[in-house]
Amino acid sequence: MQNDGNKILIGSIQRLLRRGAISHLRKIMNKTHAADLSVAFRSLPLASRHKLFQLIEDPEKKGALLTKMEEDAFMDFVEELNIDEMAEIFEHMPTDDVADLIGPLPEDTTHSILEKMKREGSDEVEGLLQYPDDTAGGIMVPDFIALPEDVTAAEAIGSIQKEHLHVEMPFYLYAVDAYEKLVGVSSLRQLVVVPPETPLRDFMRTDVVSVKTDTDQEEVARIVARYDILAVPVVDETNRLVGIVTVDDVIDIIREEAAEDMLKMAGVGGEFIEGKSVAKSARIRLPWLFASCIGGIVAFFVISRFESSLSRFSYLAAFIPVIMGMGGNVGTQSATIVVRGLATGRFQVMDFWPVVSREFAIGFILGAFYGGLIGVVAQMRYSTAGLALSVGLSVICSMTVATLVGSMAPLLFARANIDPAVATGPFVTTAIDIISVFFYFEIAATLLGI
Repeated sequence: MQNDGNKILIGSIQRLLRRGAISHLRKIMNKTHAADLSVAFRSLPLASRHKLFQLIEDPEKKGALLTKMEEDAFMDFVEELNIDEMAEIFEHMPTDDVADLIGPLPEDTTHSILEKMKREGSDEVEGLLQYPDDTAGGIMVPDFIALPEDVTAAEAIGSIQKEHLHVEMPFYLYAVDAYEKLVGVSSLRQLVVVPPETPLRDFMRTDVVSVKTDTDQEEVARIVARYDILAVPVVDETNRLVGIVTVDDVIDIIREEAAEDMLKMAGVGGEFIEGKSVAKSARIRLPWLFASCIGGIVAFFVISRFESSLSRFSYLAAFIPVIMGMGGNVGTQSATIVVRGLATGRFQVMDFWPVVSREFAIGFILGAFYGGLIGVVAQMRYSTAGLALSVGLSVICSMTVATLVGSMAPLLFARANIDPAVATGPFVTTAIDIISVFFYFEIAATLLGI
């Protein structure tokens, strides 16, 4: 239903643009949600996007639309926006979103925008820019509710009503000591159900789950998911509360990391390239295919060693694709399971042998089943027991070793502090192809006497 709505919206905008119906377009731009407009913008040329963007009256909506753009599309889009316009839009946006948008811009442009913004907002943005993008400090919101632990519930409610009206995500009330160090947390629900004279220290929770500013964003997402919380506080090295990471940012992290892992496992890099030029897309994918190219060359030399055997027993070639394919598929399955297990925290690097042995056993069972099945097919087709046994054993070896390689590679990559998602790209499939071909011809040469 949502896709149908997007198609209708895009079609309506395109028709109205052709007719030059500005008044109708203005109504659509100001009534449609920014998330839906961002989908429509992807189908429009840059000039049309700018024309529609200027029809939006609410600067907050303009900011929300900018945050929905891919980085390359955003960089192209803001080239036509002047500094004053960007500063005005950014003043109406959460500071963490502003930091995300400003970060990739040229340094002089960033400096000019921050000078135009109100001093308080620019200071907060500059504070966020000092942290790496993929850490808790880089994604945190510096607006939160923090009060001394000795205030009463009534005083806390009064402070929230007077001083914290503009906090973006008022999920929790954090208690701090005289040095602004985090000592406790209370939900807003708990705050309003206790007697008004109750001190915050009497009903707050002291077992606060927090993260440091340099904690990786994936770990932050895992913590939020594990403890079912709506926000996690961020503290510096002295345990001073400096910000919070909210659940909406965590959802974005999970989506981005899942997409990145998927692209890496497919061997096309870690970013979406459908919006890039043909030349840039080819340049991004080129190095990722190099491993497959090298692997293919190695497999060629392995097969060429048995060229004379193939000329005498041409039916051996008929089973090369199925043996390589079964090994490659089951190896990719194992690698994908392990990579996602590592990403979600279900597996740890210290679980090396339990994980590998489990996948090895699964690979042997699957190999025995499909090896027997394909061996029967070989026997029925060629009535050669040696060939059927060679094919069956080769499938068993290929699938067993494939699960071994597919499960070991991500764990070894993770132990070496290398993103394990890269292990499921060309590396695993190429290694398995070479191993499968090698085992097949060695087993055939032994059993058939060639």
